Amino acid sequence: MAELEFTYYEGIGRRKEATARVRLYPGSEGTIVVNDRPASEYFGREWDIKVLTEPLVATSTLGQFSVSAHVSGGGITGQSTAIRLGIARALLKADPDSRPVLRRLGLLTRDPRAKERKKPGLKRARKAPQYTKR
Repeated sequence: MAELEFTYYEGIGRRKEATARVRLYPGSEGTIVVNDRPASEYFGREWDIKVLTEPLVATSTLGQFSVSAHVSGGGITGQSTAIRLGIARALLKADPDSRPVLRRLGLLTRDPRAKERKKPGLKRARKAPQYTKR
């Protein structure tokens, strides 16, 4: 029995606590699936879908790839931007000539901002308990 071989390009994206494993399937109908659900169903806001399609729009490959993403951790916005980085990294493997376009728009840079840790004696990272004079 012949082994079926699927060609895809894979990229991993991270943002805050979210991690996304993204696969681009070339020559497909251009669907975007996140955790086995359509992206429009998974993400409630239209802005999140606009964010994760940015690399595809920038490289004019919006209908040329089907996107399959498995994302875990973090919140909705962190997950959508993690998928965006994964798509950009997968596009680099598909077409290395797209690097200048993606780099110029800042789509290849991982956002290093994360939640600051809580300090002892404080309520949150920087919020101190209320001062009482007496």
